[in-house]
Amino acid sequence: MAHESMPRRLFWIATTLIALTGALVVALGAIYLSGRATAVPIRLAAALAVLAPIAAVVVLVKRSRLIGAAALAMNLAVALFLTSYCSAPLPRPAPLDGPLPPASPPAGMALLQLPTGVNHRTAAFGYRGGAFSEPREFVMTAALVKHPRGDLLIDTGLGRTIETQLLLMPRSFRIVTDPELARPAADQLDAAGYDRTRLRGILLTHAHWDHVSGVADFPGVPVLVTADERRFIDQGNWITAIARSTPGVRYEVYDFEGGPYLGFPRSHDVFGDGSVVVVPAPGHTPGSVIVFVALPDGRRFAFVGDLAWQREGITEREERPWIVRRSADPDPAQVRDNLLRMAAVAERFPQITLVPAHDARGFAGLPRL
Repeated sequence: MAHESMPRRLFWIATTLIALTGALVVALGAIYLSGRATAVPIRLAAALAVLAPIAAVVVLVKRSRLIGAAALAMNLAVALFLTSYCSAPLPRPAPLDGPLPPASPPAGMALLQLPTGVNHRTAAFGYRGGAFSEPREFVMTAALVKHPRGDLLIDTGLGRTIETQLLLMPRSFRIVTDPELARPAADQLDAAGYDRTRLRGILLTHAHWDHVSGVADFPGVPVLVTADERRFIDQGNWITAIARSTPGVRYEVYDFEGGPYLGFPRSHDVFGDGSVVVVPAPGHTPGSVIVFVALPDGRRFAFVGDLAWQREGITEREERPWIVRRSADPDPAQVRDNLLRMAAVAERFPQITLVPAHDARGFAGLPRL
């Protein structure tokens, strides 16, 4: 070894570095690249994923058993981690019985979308089995329900002060979150001459940053939440910092006084006519909900919030990847249970349009203001 030529010595240094650090770089790259749709780095990470274990074997056989064995162990650990991005459908739920619940949406009721921004991510970020190479636009869109008894805004998307609001979030979060801003919902309503006195309230699917950012743009409008979500806003650490820092919010807490609805144990009929029915779906946050909307023309929608980020989470029963699930879902078991309930609904009633909060396909059929 003392008499090795410089090129040979450099070769072994490079091989050992690849063997020892390549797997770690691949793991970190998988986490980062799933949230950034970037083709070239994905190809480089894939090449490194092949080279690292080969380099480990070469070091083991030709150079150092100890270093080679350590490198192989690291590569094995990373390989197991990467399997958490592979498809692993949850068991098929028991079939849902019974008819579609009746609804009597009034004439003139309408449903519109208000796109406020987008995060450029990949399918791999959204659900197990999604490809790192498939870009997905994770939208942040509010939905306006126009109803004769008062309009509702389902979530708000990104508001006018989102750039300042994001400074309340940890730097580690901001590194992987770089939303492309569109027009805030409040600006879209104002530009259309919308009469804000018609707005009965803002109905949150949950209180995360990209759902509550625009609340500040609607001073005086009640924000409808469950008691569990109201507590979560006060106690949710940095993830509810934006909701907590919005001054003068008037929260209106509702309960689930209604009976079972589409396999969910309780429900809340907002207007008493079946047109907007809310069911509890905790797990992603303690007070997360699903909002079912029925329109006069017979169309039905299920605004599932962040129960799933992309439609495949429900239709293919695929959870979020393990590392994402650990950071996003405080109670993964509850998310899993509600995901299966919703999967049973989707299978029994395919005419219900699934609207995960960050899946552009769910909003595609809705007109804009």
